[in-house]
Amino acid sequence: QVQLVESGGGLVQAGGSLRLSCAASGRTFRRYPMGWFRQAPGKEREFVASISWSGDTRYADSVKGRFTISRDNAKNTVYLQMNSLKPEDTAVYYCAADPPGLRIWGQGIQVTVSS
Repeated sequence: QVQLVESGGGLVQAGGSLRLSCAASGRTFRRYPMGWFRQAPGKEREFVASISWSGDTRYADSVKGRFTISRDNAKNTVYLQMNSLKPEDTAVYYCAADPPGLRIWGQGIQVTVSS
């Protein structure tokens, strides 16, 4: 079973940057697609970015060109580099792993972008 722990969130001014990290336990981490989702107050959780085991990436339109997802299988870690942050990026960000037939969530981490 994979367990996920996010870090790197916080408060940043609009236009600034943050890098989120998601550390995964479990030997088979490298086989799983991984992703980032976010949930703003009063809204549903939404897809942000994903990366396959081979490194193929996909992004929500709202973050394309500003966010970059990457993974380091040797460190069992997936990253989300967030640049040019906007107040509308404020949300709790969740890391997710997709073993076959299952989605595992991290506990979430707050990102707040002030205007």
